[in-house]
Amino acid sequence: MPTQQLEKARIFLVGDASTDLPLLARILEGVGYTPPIIITDPLEIINHYREFAPDLILMDISFLYIDGFNVLAELRAVEGITYPPVMALTRQNCQEDRLMALAEGVRDFINKPFDRVELLMRVMNQLEVHMAHRMVQNHKMELERLVQERTNALNQSRLEIVRRLGRAAEYRDNETGLHIIRMSKYAALMARSLGWSDTECELLLHASPMHDIGKIGIPDAILLKPGKLDPTEWEIMQRHPLIGAEILEDGDSDLLHMARLIALSHHEKWDGSGYPYGLAGPQIPQASRIVAVADVFDALTSTRPYKKAWPIEDAVALLQDQSGSHFDPEVVEHFMRLLPEILVFRSQNLEPEIGS
Repeated sequence: MPTQQLEKARIFLVGDASTDLPLLARILEGVGYTPPIIITDPLEIINHYREFAPDLILMDISFLYIDGFNVLAELRAVEGITYPPVMALTRQNCQEDRLMALAEGVRDFINKPFDRVELLMRVMNQLEVHMAHRMVQNHKMELERLVQERTNALNQSRLEIVRRLGRAAEYRDNETGLHIIRMSKYAALMARSLGWSDTECELLLHASPMHDIGKIGIPDAILLKPGKLDPTEWEIMQRHPLIGAEILEDGDSDLLHMARLIALSHHEKWDGSGYPYGLAGPQIPQASRIVAVADVFDALTSTRPYKKAWPIEDAVALLQDQSGSHFDPEVVEHFMRLLPEILVFRSQNLEPEIGS
């Protein structure tokens, strides 16, 4: 007699209309199994399979040689369902036929005419093995879900720390922190347009907010000076990429590695006149070339304690004018393609009006 768990098993009986499937169904129901689903049309099998996720399939071997092997291949291709055992109902004793059936995924055979006791024992054995396998699979999936859940929580915590670290630097001269939200979004949009993968774009989105983390080490008198910096002050200001790289040094993740590269080189210029190392062209990491365009555009069009915001048209004109000197021409080209989308995002993430 089947256990209470096995009684609930979903069983498919598959064959043509002339087979003994109704008799087989009565035998199974007679000992307590849930009424099996009888399928005589091969076109119905996949739909039933997806809907009911059977625990066992009993298939007449005559049907198997007509359509069954194709059906078995289709069933194995269905994702998300633990493939159930298939038992072949047969009158044949040819070893070659049995080997072929086994090669196609048949687990066991039931000879016709049925021996009731043998039939029920073989069915129960196959169901017990399948149920145990499904239980192991479910347990494995649950463990994987928990691991993924913990991993996601850890990643979110790391990202939150990163965002706050970037915000700490930005707070020095922009109390809302919306600059890093805008420029990191612009950077991710340009990266995608340039052919970066989703993973790489996501990495850039989260790494770019730390581009100016080195400003933490620059005195307010220099960082917030409303007028032009003198040579000594400018020399101190130019140290912030090195300070940022030092802060982010020895990071053990792709995120911190990219953040360090950006912090160190986003003030390099395409023509080699930037700082701190005077890198030129492709020597500058592409992530930094992207961030340079995003950062300058948003910085120019944002109000700071030491300057007024530029009109959009003037900022765009500067990017185009300095394409090939300050900026990577390819990055500027993609920025221009994306400008309507960038302006929409910018309008949705502006600093609040003073006094509002």
